[in-house]
Amino acid sequence: MKKLILLSAVLFSCTTLMAQPPKGNANKGDVYGEKFNYTNPIEVSTLPEKLATTDSIKGTFVATVLEVCPKKGCWLKLRIDDNKTAFVKMKDYAFFVPTAAIGKRIVLNADAKLKVISVKELKHYAEDAKKSQAEIDAITEPESQYNLYASGIIVVE
Repeated sequence: MKKLILLSAVLFSCTTLMAQPPKGNANKGDVYGEKFNYTNPIEVSTLPEKLATTDSIKGTFVATVLEVCPKKGCWLKLRIDDNKTAFVKMKDYAFFVPTAAIGKRIVLNADAKLKVISVKELKHYAEDAKKSQAEIDAITEPESQYNLYASGIIVVE
């Protein structure tokens, strides 16, 4: 029984230590996930217009990072305009991005689509972002989001 409790404590400690964004400064040229080549990436600000006529777009996109999941670095929010953001998840949960990426321009190789996000999922992201309980409780309706599923990210500025 003591061994089981000790093993549980060790596993919990490892999980807690691993549940943090990677360290680093997110310098120009840093690559997260798969390496890829790009020329003329699509500005994320054009997603609303482009996704009005098609279900999804696959390609390379460029944008400024507004937010990084402070818990693990497992999602990002990108600036579309003053009122809209795009939400980025890492494909297959294969890599994470440091919080130092906030404010940086990135290019990402991704699939983009407009998706309806459930209340449960929105609350999960709010908890990850360490929002207040009042902000979490205020989430009562599903929300349409511009979602990108990235297989690789390169810091360009």
